[in-house]
Amino acid sequence: MEQYDFFVVGISYKTADINVRGKFSLNDTQQHALFLDAKKSNIKDLLVIKTCNRTELYAWTNDLDFLIDLLCKHSDGNRKLYDTIGYNYTGEKGISHLFRVGSGLESQILGDFEIIGQIKQSFYRSKKMGLANGYLERLINSVIQSSKRIKTETSISTGATSVAFASVQYILSHVKNISNKNILLFGTGKIGANTCENLVKHTQNDHITLINRTKERAEKIGSKFPVIVKPYSELTSAIYDADILIVATGAQAPTISKDLILNSKPLLILDLSIPRNVSLEITDIENISVVHLDELSQITDETFEKRKKLIPKAEKILNEVKNEFLTWFKHRKYIPALNAFKEKIVFSKKEKFELEKYINHCFGYQQKQQIAQKITGQIAAYIRENPNNAKQTIELIEDIFELDPKNL
Repeated sequence: MEQYDFFVVGISYKTADINVRGKFSLNDTQQHALFLDAKKSNIKDLLVIKTCNRTELYAWTNDLDFLIDLLCKHSDGNRKLYDTIGYNYTGEKGISHLFRVGSGLESQILGDFEIIGQIKQSFYRSKKMGLANGYLERLINSVIQSSKRIKTETSISTGATSVAFASVQYILSHVKNISNKNILLFGTGKIGANTCENLVKHTQNDHITLINRTKERAEKIGSKFPVIVKPYSELTSAIYDADILIVATGAQAPTISKDLILNSKPLLILDLSIPRNVSLEITDIENISVVHLDELSQITDETFEKRKKLIPKAEKILNEVKNEFLTWFKHRKYIPALNAFKEKIVFSKKEKFELEKYINHCFGYQQKQQIAQKITGQIAAYIRENPNNAKQTIELIEDIFELDPKNL
């Protein structure tokens, strides 16, 4: 019988800079092709997390190398590069890593509260693709529970805990008279929408313009805030008028090239995209300053040191929820043996054991089912209360009653 385990493969800001992370990022088309490939393989559950900080695959499978090759095949990365900067986790280490990621403890900005929403969306996509049929849903629900508890029971998510907030904080600390500046936000996806909200909330600026390739998307965001929405065709003129340009597009290649920059006055550009969506050659233009999200993520505000002190408390909460999941997960592997025992009581006609003879001669089918359910329930309860004896107990039952759970 093939042995499946929980594996994590990925790259993150801890192992790779922005340029290398960009090679392993996945757009929607690449991710869809990856899922289709995975469905043909021995992968039972698959979760893909793709953020500005990381690209990771989580799966129950019997082939770690296939999982790594899956990421390399469908991104612009390769196996040689992955072996240099990638990381793998197995079993409980992999599960612990997902809990830490979901709680913002592995984020570039400690306590990042946006990551759990990204994990939820990733899970919904896995489920839609038919790759969330096993333990994944229970695991994700536990990660969400852990994240919620950490957010409500600690203050680790106060302050600049998202790229969107950090970008606005950067602007506030580096640009004078921000309320009088022309701000252009290009791209209105999740990060763009959050950035727009933070701009409106913290800058008291009524010169904020939104542009998106799909104008309807920009209008949908713009309807919620006092901002100006312009069509994509006016991007060059909008950049010319801007004092600050924030780029939050999700393209796999630069969307802001040198030929779009006609400015003679100073222009601050913040690129919040992975891979880079602002061409590197733009940094050579006089009066143009380009700041990327890796620089933004290094910003520390006055609450950062306080958040660091809350890590032990957050880890304690995380471990409580994680251990509850691991206990449930470990008990699940004994279910085949308990089911085999139940089948032996209800359906066996060999009557090799006295228990079988007694039950077969004294009871009907419904009664046998009730007896089997009661006995297996008692065994399951014993295992829950005595987890250290679980393996020995199941092996003893399998030996005594000659059970073969694999043939069920």
